[in-house]
Amino acid sequence: MTTYAALLRGINVGGSKKVPMADLRTLLTGLGHTGVATYLQSGNAVFTTDGGDEDTLAADIAQAVEKHFGFTVEVLVRDHTYLKAVRDACPFPAADLAPKQLHVTYFSHPVDTARFASVDQQALLPEEFRLGDRALYLYAPDGLGRSKLAETLSRPRLLKGLTATSRNWNTVVKLVEMTAMAADD
Repeated sequence: MTTYAALLRGINVGGSKKVPMADLRTLLTGLGHTGVATYLQSGNAVFTTDGGDEDTLAADIAQAVEKHFGFTVEVLVRDHTYLKAVRDACPFPAADLAPKQLHVTYFSHPVDTARFASVDQQALLPEEFRLGDRALYLYAPDGLGRSKLAETLSRPRLLKGLTATSRNWNTVVKLVEMTAMAADD
């Protein structure tokens, strides 16, 4: 049995693509997953299963969401080991920052620095980003809503061919905790 987090992109934002968390828990249980729990209303679910790889599980969840709710949603699935490694590899001093200042964007595939070479980081200081394993760490001292760098990094030409979904540092840490608890069951 492996414990995973499913990260649903763009649900329950601005009144569109509404997915009640109770319905999401029921949907995941109906797919045969156990230990299902959700966190917040922004599309974070933890579950345990004994079959499938991350991509297959993500595709199955996306298909089930579309069938049940009638709209498509991009889904990333990551196991506890990966989530913990991303948290532990943070290149910024997370313990010294307010959680709203630090975000992780999870990617469906590895990315290299060439993809983001056109971003003039010097012009956007004090905001900064660093790449990790299928992840981008963003330091935005005034928060994500005011971040010019976040706006730049979310341009479609930079994310072409990727599924990308961001979480604030509180959620990054909480998903590690939740998958650890489920992994220990």
